[in-house]
Amino acid sequence: MGTFRAIRIDKAEKGTIAALTQFDEAELMEGDVTVRVEWSTLNYKDGLAVTGKAPVVRRFPMIAGIDFAGTVEQSSHPQWKAGDKVICNGWGMGETHLGAYAEKARVKGDWLVRLPEGMSTRDAMAIGTAGYTAMLAVLALEKQGIAPKDGPIVVTGAAGGVGSVATAVLSKLGYHVIASTGRMSETDYLRGLGAAEVIDRNELSGPAKPLARERWAGGIDSVGSTTLANILSMTKYRGAVAACGLAAGMDLPSSVAPFILRGVCLLGIDSVMCPIELRKIAWSRLANDLDSGKLTEITHEIGLDGVIEAGAKILAGQVRGRIVVKIL
Repeated sequence: MGTFRAIRIDKAEKGTIAALTQFDEAELMEGDVTVRVEWSTLNYKDGLAVTGKAPVVRRFPMIAGIDFAGTVEQSSHPQWKAGDKVICNGWGMGETHLGAYAEKARVKGDWLVRLPEGMSTRDAMAIGTAGYTAMLAVLALEKQGIAPKDGPIVVTGAAGGVGSVATAVLSKLGYHVIASTGRMSETDYLRGLGAAEVIDRNELSGPAKPLARERWAGGIDSVGSTTLANILSMTKYRGAVAACGLAAGMDLPSSVAPFILRGVCLLGIDSVMCPIELRKIAWSRLANDLDSGKLTEITHEIGLDGVIEAGAKILAGQVRGRIVVKIL
């Protein structure tokens, strides 16, 4: 047993305090697999945790970070052995279970997904929970029967992590993507990912009508609140919207009109407790349906010592695409 570097969050007199420090391996929580963490990433929820802007962390001390990719070091789980390359997303990491911003993690083997063939651990975290959530949303739209021939798909927060991957995947699958962003300066970036149209988020930020002009067959929304209400009001007959975020708030100032007059479906996307079989499908699809060149374009890299500063930037809407965190 020794120590390793980790971003530790402790309870403070007012709120919480996060710092890069040494963590004692003896303090790791129960689990049947110990992983040498190689890469993590920065998600919106990580930003909330390291800045203390929302009560994401439920136990103290906590190691922040909701996802990682790395190599199994020790295992008593029948499915995993030393040397296996694995991915872990969610399951309460960084909230109730010691998380990913550390050189070691101990988790339940049932939480792990095998790294797809041909994908590096860095690529897996360039995708990260944001990209995996985007794919869950795409799968939900497909399951609902929304196909490219049915019309455009709107993607909100399009320059962010979920939005960037959703735009790239949907465009590769043949969908006409309408990218909504508060940063119209990112128009060239979004068109490079495959967006056919780029619209200002202000078009979706006013009070929503019960029903507005039909504009799209579906949507992937990471914003919530008034934005989601507007998307629903503009969704075509028998369309569907996958909701996976709350960057603008948890409220939904909408009406039942889209649901009972147009048969619109609102699809809830949860990445944290998602069943393992669906996770495997999502990661398999990501290996095939996400252009590796586009993934490189949307990704930049920081070290553990840059996470806390980057966490504040992601909450301020100053992060484009994906940030990977080099651990080892």
